[in-house]
Amino acid sequence: MIPEPTAAAASRSSEQNTNSHAEATSSGAVNHSEDDSGNENRQKSVRRRKRAHKGSENVKRKSAKAGCSRASRAGGSKQKHVEAVTLFEVITMGRSAMQAVIDDWIEAYVADRDSSLLDLISFFIQCSGCKGVVTAEMCQSKEDSDVMSKMVEELDEDSAEYPLIQSGPYGRWFHSEFCDFVSVLVSQCQHSVIFDSYLMNTLISLLTELSNSYVRAFRHTCTLAAMKLLSALVGVALSLSIGIENSQKLYEVQKTKTVRQKSSQQLERIQKKITELQEKRAEVESMMDIIFKGVFLKRYRDVLPEIRSICMEELGLWMKLYSSAFLNDSYLKYMGWMMHDKLPDVRLKCVLGLQGLYGDPLLLPKLDLFTSRFKERIISMTLDKDNEVAVQTMKLLLLISKTSDEVLTPEDYKQLLQFVYSSQRPLAATAGELLFSRYNNPHHLKNKPTNTLLQFYQESELHKHVVYLVDSLWDCGGALLKDWPTLTSTLLQDSSSHSTAANNHFDVFMFQVMNTREKKIQTDDCLKLTEHLLMVLPRLLSKVLYISPFDSLCRSAFVGVCDVLTAHSYQLHVWDPTSFGPLLFTTSPKLQRALLTFVCVHVFVASDCDNQSKVGENSEVERLEDLHRRRNLLAAYCKLIMHGVLEMSMATEVFMYYMKYYNDFGDIIKETMYRTRQVDKIESARTLVLSLQQVRVQTFTSIKELARRFALTFGDLVKFRECVVMIHRNGIEFVFQEFSQTPGTATPPYLSYLTILSEFSSKLLKPDKKTVFSYLQKHTAEHIIDLREETWQPLIYYRASLLAAAEGEDAVSYVSSDRKPYQPHRSPFSKPKLEGMFTVVCTEWLQSKSSSSHSFSLLLNLQHL
Repeated sequence: MIPEPTAAAASRSSEQNTNSHAEATSSGAVNHSEDDSGNENRQKSVRRRKRAHKGSENVKRKSAKAGCSRASRAGGSKQKHVEAVTLFEVITMGRSAMQAVIDDWIEAYVADRDSSLLDLISFFIQCSGCKGVVTAEMCQSKEDSDVMSKMVEELDEDSAEYPLIQSGPYGRWFHSEFCDFVSVLVSQCQHSVIFDSYLMNTLISLLTELSNSYVRAFRHTCTLAAMKLLSALVGVALSLSIGIENSQKLYEVQKTKTVRQKSSQQLERIQKKITELQEKRAEVESMMDIIFKGVFLKRYRDVLPEIRSICMEELGLWMKLYSSAFLNDSYLKYMGWMMHDKLPDVRLKCVLGLQGLYGDPLLLPKLDLFTSRFKERIISMTLDKDNEVAVQTMKLLLLISKTSDEVLTPEDYKQLLQFVYSSQRPLAATAGELLFSRYNNPHHLKNKPTNTLLQFYQESELHKHVVYLVDSLWDCGGALLKDWPTLTSTLLQDSSSHSTAANNHFDVFMFQVMNTREKKIQTDDCLKLTEHLLMVLPRLLSKVLYISPFDSLCRSAFVGVCDVLTAHSYQLHVWDPTSFGPLLFTTSPKLQRALLTFVCVHVFVASDCDNQSKVGENSEVERLEDLHRRRNLLAAYCKLIMHGVLEMSMATEVFMYYMKYYNDFGDIIKETMYRTRQVDKIESARTLVLSLQQVRVQTFTSIKELARRFALTFGDLVKFRECVVMIHRNGIEFVFQEFSQTPGTATPPYLSYLTILSEFSSKLLKPDKKTVFSYLQKHTAEHIIDLREETWQPLIYYRASLLAAAEGEDAVSYVSSDRKPYQPHRSPFSKPKLEGMFTVVCTEWLQSKSSSSHSFSLLLNLQHL
């Protein structure tokens, strides 16, 4: 494995045996600027030298000299006596120190190559986690197995880890530094000792032998070193190729000169340089071939997945950087075979390597045979169980489709484009980019993009996944999806066969695309979108109603369900429970939520405003009929709450609309409040509080007036005393619970809710006011409150409403006088913004039309703008 050292080297090593103990003792003192990792390595080195007292150790005489120079260059130390460090310890010093130390090692190698090479061999042994030290006597042995057996004996058997696989950041850091060392070593040696036919032969022989070891630590570490060594040699070969190319250009320039300007000696000198560089490149390529055959071919199918990943990752790099030597079918076949590996990381490295090859147009002609042979395997990997492998494979196929139109057939595209409906968003987005690029090529430009998109949607036959389709195209085709004028003009175009199923299907699809696209609209597009839709939205909504004739059927089904549930609840109070026990039915939470959603969509569909300027000029009779239908739906739902079929909390969202729809449904909602209060007055009051809190979170516009109307429903103060107290306690907890005061959040986020809560203070009895005030003080005692700050005005106002004990006194008069005076131009409470023109137009129109699931879902999404 290692060439036999000279006799002089053996004699020097034997002379140093007598001083090994002294050197080992003194090696403990090192520059204090090194980190703990370096100290630990030096301590291990001391123990190793003590164990190898009887054997000849690495030559330290020249290393000490080199250590002084590298310490002064890398660390800037001014000490005269600097202890030498091993190459293994140099890894802890960083890349700059690494270069300085390797330069010193090269100088030592030129003076005495055997002893310096012994240090390099020991470096790779130590990086494998072995505690043993390679001595000159061991290297004199002709049997490589003797050295291997002795190193295995010194391997740390108590620990299953070695530096490359250690957990945590240390393992990743060591991997990076170890690879850098090999790269810097070859880079610094490329102009000198790399061509001496001794260093590289010995190093390649060592790494080849250790990479074939049955010991995992040796095999993993030295395989990585050999692969990085080959990658570094690729860099050397590329540098030589550039030098040859430049010299050839210079030679051609010299040949074109006139006879007087020509110099035969200069031409001969340039030709000699070209020949020398070509010989060096051939020698480097010979080294690469030896490493490939001696290490790669034996390890690319290693039982250890980390080794297989290393081989595939480096192979892709070689083929991309040095394509003249590596990019051919003899090397590509290994990449294709390993795409069938059982470990996802190995497959991922193959796909990433192929992305680098297909991304370079100059390399594509050399990939034709590989593509035709392994195309089916690449397409099947889009279904890989590992998400990252599937995504990267789809990106690879996207590269292939952009560079060559003939590789992927229509059947291949049909299979791949279905991934736009995948639940994995990265995979769907990449498939969407493939879809967008395919339908944007010149072959499909004869049709409109919207028509092409519809054609794909119809062929896919997945009509319930428009949301997935739009989301997949959003990143690459956002310009098309944001082109509202084109989309709306396509919908409004006249068609002679408007009643056909195909046209209806097209209209539904386009509405779904627009609806989904609206949900993803960016803030800066809102104004432009509003200005456009103000003109065409009424006509679009009219067309939606034509497509949705089954709305009356939905209402009939809802009323039928409510009647059945109400009749069943009535029978529970009349019949003997034991006689119809098997027929007992309880509404599930899913059914309750579905009923509530239907009411919100089909009843509360328009604002309470004047309906004189309605689109379509509907008659007053039609308006009253639509209102009657909606009142029947709401009454049927409220009956379920009154009779206990639905939980009382399901009335929360209904109560939220008490003020907004007071003229249309105020009597029904108010009656529901009274009826639920008769059933359970505490639970009913809790439902009112929940309504106010939910409205507060959603920044409802008339919340204060709504609270005032709720308070008016508590007429008998004694009867509802407990309910009112519960409302105040619940409100205080809502504001202060789970609030921790920080410099960034000095006040609770919902502090203004106390202003709303003060509307119920007048319903408290005098003793209860003191109780609630004490409860408030308990929650505010832990916070630093400055009553002079305007941000705390809601608390001041609420405290004043509780302290107003005298009849007829205004709560505001009890506000503390030590706060700042009220400034008329600054409102203490931020008023909610009025609804914009866009929402007003929508709500006015919907008040005049019979509601439908399609029209409301579209409006509901548009209102979020």
